[in-house]
Amino acid sequence: MRHDDTILTGTVLAFTGSPFNDTPDAAAQVHEAVLIRAGRIHAIGPLDSLTAQTPNAAITRHDGCLISAGFIDAHAHYPQTAIIASWGKRLIDWLNGYTFPEEMRFDNPAYASDIANRYLDLTLSNGTTTVASFCTSHPQSVTAFFDAAQARGLRACAGKTCMDRNAPPALCDTAQSAYDDSAALIARWHGVDRLHYVITPRFAPTSTPEQLIALGALWAEHPTCLMQTHLSEQIEEMAWVQQLFPKARDYLDVYEAHGLLGARGLYGHAIHLTPRETARLADIGAALIHCPTSNTFIGSGLFDMGQHVAKNQTVGLATDTGGGSSFSMLRSMAAAYEIGQLTGTALHPAQLIWLATAGSAQALHLQDHIGTIAPGKEADLVVLDLTSTPAISQRHARANDVWEALFPTIMMGDDRAVRQVYIAGQPTF
Repeated sequence: MRHDDTILTGTVLAFTGSPFNDTPDAAAQVHEAVLIRAGRIHAIGPLDSLTAQTPNAAITRHDGCLISAGFIDAHAHYPQTAIIASWGKRLIDWLNGYTFPEEMRFDNPAYASDIANRYLDLTLSNGTTTVASFCTSHPQSVTAFFDAAQARGLRACAGKTCMDRNAPPALCDTAQSAYDDSAALIARWHGVDRLHYVITPRFAPTSTPEQLIALGALWAEHPTCLMQTHLSEQIEEMAWVQQLFPKARDYLDVYEAHGLLGARGLYGHAIHLTPRETARLADIGAALIHCPTSNTFIGSGLFDMGQHVAKNQTVGLATDTGGGSSFSMLRSMAAAYEIGQLTGTALHPAQLIWLATAGSAQALHLQDHIGTIAPGKEADLVVLDLTSTPAISQRHARANDVWEALFPTIMMGDDRAVRQVYIAGQPTF
């Protein structure tokens, strides 16, 4: 008898492939139960079969619910938690009016800790089990985030945001201090428990060439780290980059020329790419991170999912809190569907939930650990009540298959749909 064996029952959704490369029913399997042992998925299948393997396992029934891999938010700014849903303008106005003043408050470690804990409580309540977050330029903002994630047992990714120009002096570091601070944080946090350090230049306009070179060198020295930044979010931003880097062929070339283009790179937004940039990103195997609620909230533009998946581009999904207007990955899935409709790509429910789980896991190079329910994977799970509101319930009643049953929750669901979240097999509430 193993005292840590637990069986969860419900509609267990497990992906064995990408629904962008195969039909949804070929890419996914539906099971009756999942057996968790020592924080990992041990087996999936019929309840009778799992109970025969482990007759003394504790059984938790989530009948009528969908059990999925936990949601993975591949691009967020936890320091912007308190300013989410602030009346926006355009990107640069939003940064100057809301983001930078709020980020200055993170020189206070107690404030950073308060926001980090609040943020992770909010994301967990929405079914998100892993986040890749920008912090602020203060090293203590990274410590606060990782402390909060470690206390919850989360697999999490984050890094100090580096800026040495075009930002308030109180938020600016230097090329050398960005390198030194980031290197010290890598030594302290990268690979500890379930934590991953991400080298983080905010975006090209707020870093001098010297800082970009320093961070590119740091990445070369620590190739297991991810690197996250922003790319081609708004037209005005792109014009600004052209003014600041007149010799660059395009926005992506700025990063490549300074050692910041690679397969472990995460390029947020990536809306207004040239054909050269699109081809280069696909060739290198870098990840584009789709931030649909942010792209509409700040008026950035429409990400062309169809174009990128046709080129086998790696794409992750994100909330982009707080430019994004919701902590919920369900809302990000719904917005991705709506933007797909506007760009001529009708995304199937299987593709939407895959983007928020397995797709984002691939973008973060964490697919060996999380992202789908399979033996050996870590048991980070979300349990979705597919009848959480009267409106959803009445539509669910007419569903003919699992995808029709799930789609109303994707389009209309919120934290009320999250029945339970498991981190390494342990329930969180």
